Amino acid sequence: MPSAATMPPMQRMAALLVACAGAAPLVVAATLVPAVVGMGTHRQLGLPSCTWPMFFGIPCLTCGMTTSFAHTVRGEWLAALWAQPGGFLLAVTCALVAVVAGWCAMLGQPVHRLFRPLACGRTAIVAGVVLVAAWGWKILIAPGGAA
Repeated sequence: MPSAATMPPMQRMAALLVACAGAAPLVVAATLVPAVVGMGTHRQLGLPSCTWPMFFGIPCLTCGMTTSFAHTVRGEWLAALWAQPGGFLLAVTCALVAVVAGWCAMLGQPVHRLFRPLACGRTAIVAGVVLVAAWGWKILIAPGGAA
């Protein structure tokens, strides 16, 4: 039976999977060239243009996210914030998840428990408010822009 300070092998494997899930979008973003206009980087992945601006005349809720990720992994944090503040925060969150989960997987230390207070309804509400505020920012800086 493992001690209280060491995670069982299955939990370590789960932590490794979480670390990979956190790192994957960052690895993909590192292969992309950020779009100069602040959105549209997702087209390099073979995805279609966003139809939201065409139908509604404003950027969609996630316009600029991929561009923001691509800037963030390059250390271009101001450009990432400008492109999509929510994308920058999400990219930083992915990096933190990858590091913390990787730490748990490698060392078997359950440091993830430090983050349990974040797993509550308030965190979801704050994340929703941040996402909507970031969308408002995107609408302000790129009115009617097309992805």
